[in-house]
Amino acid sequence: MSKIDIAFIGGSGLYKVPEISNIKWAKVTTNFGQPSSEICTGRIGKCNVAFLPRHGKFHTISPSKINYRANIEALKKLGSENIISLSAVGSLRNDYMPGDFVLIDQFIDKTYLRSKTFFEDDLVVHLPMAQPICKNIKSKLADSLKKLRIKFHNQGTYVCIEGPQFSTLSESELFRSWGCDVIGMTNMPEAKLSLEAGICYASIGMVTDFDCWHPDHENVSVDQIVKTLNDNSEKAKKLISFIARDKKLICNEKTKNLAKNSIITNIEKVKKSTKNKLKNILK
Repeated sequence: MSKIDIAFIGGSGLYKVPEISNIKWAKVTTNFGQPSSEICTGRIGKCNVAFLPRHGKFHTISPSKINYRANIEALKKLGSENIISLSAVGSLRNDYMPGDFVLIDQFIDKTYLRSKTFFEDDLVVHLPMAQPICKNIKSKLADSLKKLRIKFHNQGTYVCIEGPQFSTLSESELFRSWGCDVIGMTNMPEAKLSLEAGICYASIGMVTDFDCWHPDHENVSVDQIVKTLNDNSEKAKKLISFIARDKKLICNEKTKNLAKNSIITNIEKVKKSTKNKLKNILK
């Protein structure tokens, strides 16, 4: 398989994808350690796809312990040109209901324990992040959700917290005052690293519940949340199968070369070992 047209990263409740043929589980080594799991590769229709369960096949990896750099480098080594991230989120708005999907367009990163860049040694890269989401993929996702009649919202600011604990009431109210729409634990630094690797990135937040700001929060049972999580996963599988029929997702050459065009350091001064470590990222 020469390239992956679309790579899917699945979050809570989404550990496998139906309708993939010619399945192979690829064990990919990276210069940044082990990814969350072997990566499932195969075909949906005429589309080469990959699927990576973000928390591992059996959900054994906490958000802070995910090796985001290894995950993204592994997908890059497989030739991934687009990443669609799917993750469970809490709602910070009355009108973003459990069961709704949200097409994320902005992030606020409140994590502090994670390695957030591939460029940590003697190569300085200042990547522009004003528009972290590929508008082309987002538009195609919106069209697909409409055709599938899955209720969704076409914009959302995602605040990413460290976890694994949920936010306090004061934190939840603070994030609402900032204008955040949903809250999660995994899209950062995933989105940043995807752009550093030159891969177009889009994110779908699948609302499981209202965060603790909501007056009815205490009345929501774990069983209700699990049911919503499972329902969202079934809708996500339908979306994956549908969107994979469209191979023309790649946005433009600008994303592919974003990191190369953001290098500040004189490349002649960079150590050979650093260049070798980053050969897959800057390929």
